[in-house]
Parts: sequence; structure tokens; C-alpha cells
Amino acid sequence: MKKPKRASAAKAKKGRKTSAGRSKVAPKRPAKRLARRPTRPSRRDASADDGAKAAINATIRELRSKLKGALRRLAELEAAADTDFLLEIPNRRGFERELARAVAYMKRYRASGALIVLDVDRLKPINDSFGHAAGDEVLKAIATTLTRQIRASDVVGRLGGDEFALLLWNLSETDAKAKAAAFEQAIDELSFVFRGQHVSAGASAGVALLGVQSDAARALEEADAAMYVRKAHRRHEPRIRLVSS
Repeated sequence: MKKPKRASAAKAKKGRKTSAGRSKVAPKRPAKRLARRPTRPSRRDASADDGAKAAINATIRELRSKLKGALRRLAELEAAADTDFLLEIPNRRGFERELARAVAYMKRYRASGALIVLDVDRLKPINDSFGHAAGDEVLKAIATTLTRQIRASDVVGRLGGDEFALLLWNLSETDAKAKAAAFEQAIDELSFVFRGQHVSAGASAGVALLGVQSDAARALEEADAAMYVRKAHRRHEPRIRLVSS
């Protein structure tokens, strides 16, 4: 009877070992995290976002419109700064800018032209006798006369007071001097009536050629000096002619 007890004891011992091994806690696997679905905004939130976007777009449109208007106004002011308010042609600043551009173009592309400086001979006596309104009328008529006798590519400007300047493209020295004489004649032939009296002015023109070696400032000085030489030759003419109507 002792042998069975030993067997039972061994089986019991074996059973204890097995249950002990089974009783060991197995390592837990990390639980899978479920991806959260993005929450859909509520209708109220979506409406608020649409309203904010609309407000931003409206602000952007308004700013663009203001910027466009400011740029347009700036361009107008720049044009006004370069334009003679009385004659509506380039003033000295505007003409010198056009002359500098022309000289740069001539140097690059080997073009040529001429610069004519023209001074009204008897404007001061007209102002003194009939007032500055009469002098302004003479200046307007001269500006119109000069503008009609130049090409679209040419430029006529007022340097100040009674002095004009013309930038003419592609003219030889002979042609430039002939053009200056034609301007003088056209202005000499102008006639005005002030206070029942016929009045005529006059003009003296000087020429400077433009080309690859030209300098804008020096060309103006040369044309201005030539104009004074020409004016000295015309001093024998009466300063002002007044003929009763």
C-alpha cells in the first residue's frame, strides 16, 4: 500500500508544478488605440467660418481698390509735376527727363536728332502793355503752333517764362536749322488783337545736334547759347508792333 501513496505524492507534486507554471501571468499586449474620427464642425461653427472668410475677402478687395486708386493718383501727380499747367506741355522737369531718355536711346542705338531752344522775343512788352492775360494768350498760341509743326515722336516743352525747347528725331544739321527758321517764321506771323490793337510777337531759335556723343545738359547749354546769338541778330526788329484797328 506504500507504493501507491508514493505515486500519488509524485503526481500531486507534478500537478503542483504544472499549475504553478500555468499560474504565471502572461505579458499583456498593448491595447490597440482606435483612431479618432475628426469631429465635424457644427452648422453654427461652419457659418461663423464662412462669415469670417467673407469679411477677410471683402477687406482684401477694399484694400486692393484703395491701392489701385492711390497708384492712379500718384501717376496723376507725377504727370502734373512734369506738365506746364498753363500750356499743357512738358515743363522743364518733364522736358529734361524726355531729353535724357532720348540721349540714352541715341547712345545705345546710334540714333540722332536735334535740340532747339526757342525764346519769345517781345513777350515782356506785351505783358507790360496789355497785362499777363494777354501774354498767356500769346504763349498758348505759340505752344499750339509748335505742336502742330512737329511729329508725334518729337517733344515740345516749356523751359520757363518765355522759353521753349523742342526735341526732334532724325534730323541733319541742315534740316534742323531749316526747322528752326520755320518755327521762327510761324511765330512771327502770329497776330493778336488786344484792346482794339493788332499785336505780333516774335521768336529766336538756337540749335544743338544730338547723337552718340551727346550729353543732355551740355546740349541744352549749346542750344541756349545759339539762341542768344540768334536773338542778337534780330535786335534790329521793333520790340512790339501796335497797329490801330
